[in-house]
Amino acid sequence: MPYNIPNLLTWGRILLIPLFVGVFYLHHDWLAPHQQNLAATAIFIVAAITDWLDGYLARTLQQTSAFGAFLDPVADKLMVAAALIMLVQLDRADTIVAFIIIGREIAISALREWMAKIGAGRSVAVSFLGKVKTASQMVAIPMLLYHDPLSWFDPQRIGTWLIYLAALLTLWSMAYYLRMAWPHMAEKT
Repeated sequence: MPYNIPNLLTWGRILLIPLFVGVFYLHHDWLAPHQQNLAATAIFIVAAITDWLDGYLARTLQQTSAFGAFLDPVADKLMVAAALIMLVQLDRADTIVAFIIIGREIAISALREWMAKIGAGRSVAVSFLGKVKTASQMVAIPMLLYHDPLSWFDPQRIGTWLIYLAALLTLWSMAYYLRMAWPHMAEKT
């Protein structure tokens, strides 16, 4: 494993996951519910920023590596899955939404792995639709984590709309990736 700043940031993001989940298990004498929401939101946002930062630094410092290319999406998916599971447990997101998003991530990761093995990995490269889906869920999740109203702004309501949009885009992008992979799948089976 290459030891460089981008990979260390990715490992840091993975190490944030138990801290993120643990915030919600602290006794209310240590952190009031509002403080738990704020802390979890801040941790998730830091993780999202490090996701962008590690990619930027890898390209800028020319420190890209096969290991980093593998680990980065794994870290992203673990953090998003942890957040969605916590949101379901806190009754801030529907189970079906979490299932759709997490299930799609697993299915498309497996599809990408298989396509790479047969030499057709470019067929399922990240699309613009996938980026819009990711942006929608990366804005929705902190809003749902924060949960508490801010004056006239209701993050729970906006976050709920955005997470449903993310689930819809998740299904749409999955259909897109499967359609792109279909000729290769039909040929190899």
